[in-house]
Amino acid sequence: MPTHVFTVSPDFTPDHLSGWFIFNTWLQRTLDAHFHLQLYDDFQSQREAIQGDKVDLIYANPYDAAMLVREKGFKPLTKFGSVADEAIIAVSEQSPYFKVEDLHPGIRLATTDDPDVHMMGMIMLEPAELDADNVQLVDCDSYVLVAKQLIKQTSDAGIFLVEAYDSLSSMIRKELRVLVRSQIQVVHHSLMIGPAVMQYREPLLKALLAMQDCDKGRGILEALGCQQWDLVDDEQMEFMIDLMDTLIT
Repeated sequence: MPTHVFTVSPDFTPDHLSGWFIFNTWLQRTLDAHFHLQLYDDFQSQREAIQGDKVDLIYANPYDAAMLVREKGFKPLTKFGSVADEAIIAVSEQSPYFKVEDLHPGIRLATTDDPDVHMMGMIMLEPAELDADNVQLVDCDSYVLVAKQLIKQTSDAGIFLVEAYDSLSSMIRKELRVLVRSQIQVVHHSLMIGPAVMQYREPLLKALLAMQDCDKGRGILEALGCQQWDLVDDEQMEFMIDLMDTLIT
């Protein structure tokens, strides 16, 4: 029996790591197939694996959806119910900045390599006439490190995924001040299936949408940080891809 590769967007919150391993075990038992959970340290290495046709199933960042669908023939399955990708611009609680327009060219901006969140954050900085050419980007490996940059005041502002910001400890969040929060509402991660395992699309979709109906399924969903999977059809995916294209350009 062949082994297929399942991977997850590198921006998942660390406290859900075990949840993805539990989900992978459920996946294999549900489909009676071998899936190996391969996690990548960054988006670039994951994209290289996708380009090399080394990924069969992926919980994908919306930024990569166009490549997966239009270049690699992936199809959407589901997304976390009632969850959308949104971004936050935050500063230290000690900062002199109270709104985005207070920020000025030359600020040190802490960010991660999370592409859709960085993009949304840069869009939210446009009212201050800020862009990649007039800010100093401070690259961080995680949102916790973005927060540390702000608390230590070695960066002036930071871009966060809302989910990651909300998962910070209350002690850390007390040291920060949110300037603005995006409300795009239709950008989201998606579970997507590749051509090599397309025979599993319908049975997997049926099983995913029924997970919340039993105690075991609800426990796995809780470990992933959601309550249920919602269907993502081809039309919804194309709409999100078109929106992402518009935002990027």
